[in-house]
Amino acid sequence: MATPYDIIIRPIITEKSMNLMGDKKYTFEVARDANKIEIKKAVEELFGVKVEKVYTMNIRGKKKRVGRYEGKKPDWKKAIVKLTPDSKTIEFFENI
Repeated sequence: MATPYDIIIRPIITEKSMNLMGDKKYTFEVARDANKIEIKKAVEELFGVKVEKVYTMNIRGKKKRVGRYEGKKPDWKKAIVKLTPDSKTIEFFENI
């Protein structure tokens, strides 16, 4: 059984994710094998909020090149978590 800290890897801080915070949507990088139910439970346990909906997407890593050597960044999974209207905001994002 994975702990919530194994499921939620890090928050995604971009201009687009900051705009989504007005709609009570928060963006996280999550474990590739985590499903929506596990993500919902992990966010509720870590931050003490109520989750209404979870959107997930698998992001393919970009190809990178250094000189004549070609490589690829790793694939990863992104989750956008929508909180219920009566839920409080996540304080972690407020300090940014």
